[in-house]
Amino acid sequence: MGGLRDVPRTVWLLAAGTFVNSVVSVGFAYLFLYLTGPRGLGTGEAGLLSGIGGVGLVAGNFTGGWYGDRYGHRRVLLAAAATAGVLLAAVPLLPTAALYLALPLAEYAAGVQRAANSALVAAVVPEGARRQAYALVRTAGNGGFAVAPVLAALVATRLSYDWLYVAEGVGGLAFAWWTARMVPARAGGAPRASGDPRLGEPEGLWPALRARPAVLVLLAAILVTDVVYRQQYSTFPVFLADHGLGTEVYGALLAINGGVLLCLELPAALALRRRSPLHIVGTGLLLVAAGYGTLLLGAGLGTAVAMMALLTLGELLYKTPATAYVADQAPVHVQGRFQSLYAGVSISGMVLAAPLGGALYETAPGMLWPVAAGLGAAAGSAVLWVGRWGRAVRKERDGRPEGDPAVRDAVPAAARCGRRDVPPGT
Repeated sequence: MGGLRDVPRTVWLLAAGTFVNSVVSVGFAYLFLYLTGPRGLGTGEAGLLSGIGGVGLVAGNFTGGWYGDRYGHRRVLLAAAATAGVLLAAVPLLPTAALYLALPLAEYAAGVQRAANSALVAAVVPEGARRQAYALVRTAGNGGFAVAPVLAALVATRLSYDWLYVAEGVGGLAFAWWTARMVPARAGGAPRASGDPRLGEPEGLWPALRARPAVLVLLAAILVTDVVYRQQYSTFPVFLADHGLGTEVYGALLAINGGVLLCLELPAALALRRRSPLHIVGTGLLLVAAGYGTLLLGAGLGTAVAMMALLTLGELLYKTPATAYVADQAPVHVQGRFQSLYAGVSISGMVLAAPLGGALYETAPGMLWPVAAGLGAAAGSAVLWVGRWGRAVRKERDGRPEGDPAVRDAVPAAARCGRRDVPPGT
């Protein structure tokens, strides 16, 4: 665990706040039950409201970093957490018509908070320690979510669903207070508004991305994989039920996922922190593909367990290194926007997975898992390829004598592979 010594105190404090906030942040999981139960809505209207909220969450992830680059990531995190907290705490008091505005706004603020939190970690942690920093924050969040469903079920059944949203709102306000008190005001301040010509950094987001095609490939691969990965929350339980495996089995599989991540994600990040990030990410994406590929062997308890084990190992390998890689490649003036792009694509499956997977499962159920496995394999292969390509460019550059024009030409090419300083061992 020696690598944790490189994680700044600010990140430990953020992780502590994240854990507490995650314990009460389960209203989304019970929203459909709340709307169709105490609110008395039909399934169609409840589904519409839930879907609108999901769109707000994804939109917040995609745009939160833009605010942080302009106003400072800490300031944006505080504003977003407080806004989400106030709106969620007010949910029990609002008429149903007002929920069409309050829920998407609350989810939008939650998405902005997620992107700002990720950008704030990138801003305060130096390159080389970001993998373990992100793993620490993710572990804290997973630990909170491991406790949350049990507590939420007790609150909903012993008290009422209304208290879930009050608790989540208070948790958001408490997280804003904790961050304001514990995270220094200078952390995550607004960076310069444009690139630094002395460092050869282009101005604006798109020029910075064009100079780093490896980041573009990674973002596309994560988008595809997230749609595949989140089939476990939509079509996969339907598939299990269609083959005689009920809710108890599905719940146990999700428990396996959460338990393994909670126990192994941080140690894995520490053990692999000196390994090539794109190699680790690509391998993780291939494991996600292999997980769905196991379902081609048949529908049974053994294949379901194998599927979830492979899926969990894939998630364990790709999520933290991918987040850190994007942060390491980002010029400081667009760090928030880089993180926002990653945060957005990494959660897009919440909106896309169910309709796309559901439509395919309804029209051609036998094609769903081959398509999922194929898309995951293509995404993983693309990331591995761009990683090998980057190493080949660096090797060719490093093998030429200093002053060779080809060396000067290769330096921008190496940067376009996604590394600015190209430290050894990556």
